[in-house]
Amino acid sequence: MAKGFVYLTAAVDWASRKVLAAKVAITLEACHAVDVLQEAFNRHGRPEIVNTDQGSQFSAHEFVRAVKEQGCKLSMGGRGAWRDNVFVERLWKSVKYERVYLYVYDSVTEARTSIMQYVDWYNRSRPHSSLGKKTPDGAYAVMLPTVKLAA
Repeated sequence: MAKGFVYLTAAVDWASRKVLAAKVAITLEACHAVDVLQEAFNRHGRPEIVNTDQGSQFSAHEFVRAVKEQGCKLSMGGRGAWRDNVFVERLWKSVKYERVYLYVYDSVTEARTSIMQYVDWYNRSRPHSSLGKKTPDGAYAVMLPTVKLAA
């Protein structure tokens, strides 16, 4: 931003790289991470494991409780071990170089709108070489269980 910072918190499906939920806020408080987690659970169900880095928002009691109350295991990457969260780190790089560094945002609302538009485009339209040129939405859809149609 021209002045100040905004922070993006996102829940990402590792297999498809799909951003399941995201939020842009002006602080790194645990409440934002919990909001994103709950939105991802509500939209896409609960995973067996939630993997995060060791940021204070993810190690906060509020976040840990939210994960465990849903019956999920919590896995945290090693301190300073970017490889433990390589898919999220790659997403951050994409967001920064393909959107954020191209603009100077004058307000939090402007930054939030632009970044969330990028996340939507990233899911729907951005092909990934690691996914066989599929988009995250396309790769995620292939993984969903099929439902037999009634005659």
